[in-house]
Amino acid sequence: MNKLEAGVKAPVFSGKDQNGKTVKLSDFKGKKVALYFYPQDMTPTCTVQACNLRDNYSLLQANGIQVIGVSPDEVSSHKKFEERHQLPFPLIADTKHAIIEKYGVWGEKQLYGRKYMGLHRTTFLINEKGIIEKVFLKPKSKQHAEEILDAIK
Repeated sequence: MNKLEAGVKAPVFSGKDQNGKTVKLSDFKGKKVALYFYPQDMTPTCTVQACNLRDNYSLLQANGIQVIGVSPDEVSSHKKFEERHQLPFPLIADTKHAIIEKYGVWGEKQLYGRKYMGLHRTTFLINEKGIIEKVFLKPKSKQHAEEILDAIK
């Protein structure tokens, strides 16, 4: 995994969201972005994290933060995830891992002693100038919005 750190320029990206709309980092120039990578739609921890961000979305927006989710799932899966949980932010489908690789969040994982390759749950807080301000390597799914808000204070 290629680890990005605070203080470096965020890699530019472009991808399709759950509505088939192209979303680019440059679309948010002048705004803070919480770019969160999660392993899979509809799974328990990913759902808890997405719902925490949804429940605090207006507060995040009031603090100038745009939320963007990225996972290796298909557009259709993201659409079902958005509809089931009323998610108000874009979810980018990165099936070819183009954005995931740029941000260095794909790598070896371990579960019950079994090693496999997968996405590491990570969030990048990107400032108005496109610089990474903070990297959350293991976000607390139930309090993730609070973590993000604490980071900008």
